[in-house]
Amino acid sequence: MTPIAIRAAAPATREIPIVMAWWGGPDLVESGVIASCARPGGNVTGVDMLQSVLDAKRLDLLRQVAPKATKIAVLVHNPQIFERDRTAVREVARKSGLTLEIIGTTPSSPDYDEAFAAMARSQCQALLVLASPIFGRDRQLIIERAARARLPASYAAAADAQAGGLIAYGTTAAELDRQVARQLDRILRGARPGDLPVEQPSRYQLVINLATARTLGLVIPQALLLQADQVLE
Repeated sequence: MTPIAIRAAAPATREIPIVMAWWGGPDLVESGVIASCARPGGNVTGVDMLQSVLDAKRLDLLRQVAPKATKIAVLVHNPQIFERDRTAVREVARKSGLTLEIIGTTPSSPDYDEAFAAMARSQCQALLVLASPIFGRDRQLIIERAARARLPASYAAAADAQAGGLIAYGTTAAELDRQVARQLDRILRGARPGDLPVEQPSRYQLVINLATARTLGLVIPQALLLQADQVLE
């Protein structure tokens, strides 16, 4: 469930258990969704994917694989939400001396041609694609346009790098499903959602596409290759 879906479902019922499998918004406690991660206290529990923290990690990885890039396009749905929820990304940019160009799209019908045209007008040198179910759905469109624009890009899912993206870092869908299934099983056996701690992903995966790196004329640092869970030739 996306933040929008969770925020809509949580106040709709206080009786039906809600097990979230995705949270990419601001802090769950500050948002009023739960009382605390250790003891949610209501009818909502699940897995917080820590997307704001992971997006910052993805920016740092992009900096390592494309060290000459100083102006980074950030593909988002809503620039205002980015400013509110992605302080960790901005902090990485500040410490690394990077300039971020926020490129917004409309979730219902994103215009990727216009988005990449805006990146070209702003002379962006690399691209950070924020975690999003919509961007995951449209991964091939985004990857193709990034390749056409010769933009090194960092993504959220292994499938993005496997489909031709340069680098991806995040949790795996299978591992997330297992964590959610365990919580559902405990609830069906009688546990109260409010007593089940909100979990974090237990495993992350780094995937690097060397073929894409060669096409872009990039040399991936050996130290990063050694950290990768999968290197695609």
